[in-house]
Amino acid sequence: MKQNASAIAAISTAQAPGGIGVIRISGPGARQIAGRVFVSARGQNIEEVAGYTALYGWVCRFGSQPEERLDEAVATVFIAPHSYTGEDVVELSCHGGLYLLRRVLDSVLAAGASPAGPGEFTRRAFLNGKMDLTQAESVMQLIGAQGAQALRTARAVREGALYRRIQGSREQLLAIAAHLSAWADYPEEDIPQLDESNLRDSLQGVQDDFTRLLDQFDAGRVLREGVDTVIVGRPNVGKSTLMNLLAGCERSIVTEYAGTTRDIVEETVLLGGVPLRLADTAGLRETDDPVESIGVGRAKDRLSTAQLVLAVFDSSSPLTQEDREMISRLSGTPAIAVINKSDLQQKIDTEYITRQFQQYVYISAKSGDGLAELRQAVEQLLHTADLNPSEGILFTERQRDTARRARECLKEAMDALTGGMTLDAVTVSVESAVSALLELTGERATNEIVDAVFAHFCVGK
Repeated sequence: MKQNASAIAAISTAQAPGGIGVIRISGPGARQIAGRVFVSARGQNIEEVAGYTALYGWVCRFGSQPEERLDEAVATVFIAPHSYTGEDVVELSCHGGLYLLRRVLDSVLAAGASPAGPGEFTRRAFLNGKMDLTQAESVMQLIGAQGAQALRTARAVREGALYRRIQGSREQLLAIAAHLSAWADYPEEDIPQLDESNLRDSLQGVQDDFTRLLDQFDAGRVLREGVDTVIVGRPNVGKSTLMNLLAGCERSIVTEYAGTTRDIVEETVLLGGVPLRLADTAGLRETDDPVESIGVGRAKDRLSTAQLVLAVFDSSSPLTQEDREMISRLSGTPAIAVINKSDLQQKIDTEYITRQFQQYVYISAKSGDGLAELRQAVEQLLHTADLNPSEGILFTERQRDTARRARECLKEAMDALTGGMTLDAVTVSVESAVSALLELTGERATNEIVDAVFAHFCVGK
């Protein structure tokens, strides 16, 4: 375990009022510092209790005479290396008022702790071997998860799924590099003959695995960050009714009159585990109304930046020129045709629509029929349905770029092998791929890389 010079402390719960707040102290002397501000109701000495012990008592202002109690609290003790950071840790849980928590933290700092920097608790966990760098990065993904699937994928990486996947590839490459080096350096020894076909297959297998890993990055980002989604269509096709159905409340005004929605109405919803930042827009049509015309212009602007479009059609009326113009405008944009009013007699040319869209669903936004099919269409179009959380996925641009570099090194090794270059050239490329994987997990990461990772963390994490 890497020993740090001093104990650190910070508020580890959200910087907002709550029922309970936690001040975490970690490092050499953590129990001694806690003992200077915490008084057990039963007179127990916090420096002498066993790990995984919780003590009830009071947290006091350091150095106050007579003793000034700030709040009743529970002190939970963890003894190295059996803690989150791998160090001695004490967590003081008290009422979650922000002013109160700051008073308690001030007392802990006065008792000898240093203020923790952003992500410093998790950084110490990484440095002390409690987790690799991909697991450390997953902590913020766990905290920021907006849906069940995002939570599952973050938890899988936190539990080592991505590390195990990378480690498996690395072990294959190390075995290849060792065999190449031995065969090239000691040709007179009794070393099995190098089979170029098997070598090529092995390299291709690892390269293919990294291609699959990289292909899943965008789908994983969708789960984490969500997608800007625009609901479009001509007036009165049911855009606002669909918006209200997805939002679960009356977010948009619904009337029988065309042009009711003039400005953009926004709401974030979860659909199939995917956070959709919905924008209900004005109906696309030519209009002489200057206010409605502004709304139509804004709708067209939103279309140009949309990551996903829900194109709504009225199945109870024939296709109009406005419908066809919208379809033409959506060329090349990820879009789902939402054929609405499925509970009414169908008059629309559905065959034409289904030829124009990769995904389409029939729905009644009024009754909710077809909502499950819309969820499936979103998952399929954004490829989130293809994700297997247990395999581990790439979360950050750093991880993606490093994995891409490893794959490029493998391609260079394949090219060197196919081009008849020396085995030394193949070995150099394979070893470069191994170095990239060691950087990915943090086993060979520079201080600059580690600093950049934890710069994205909040204080207290």
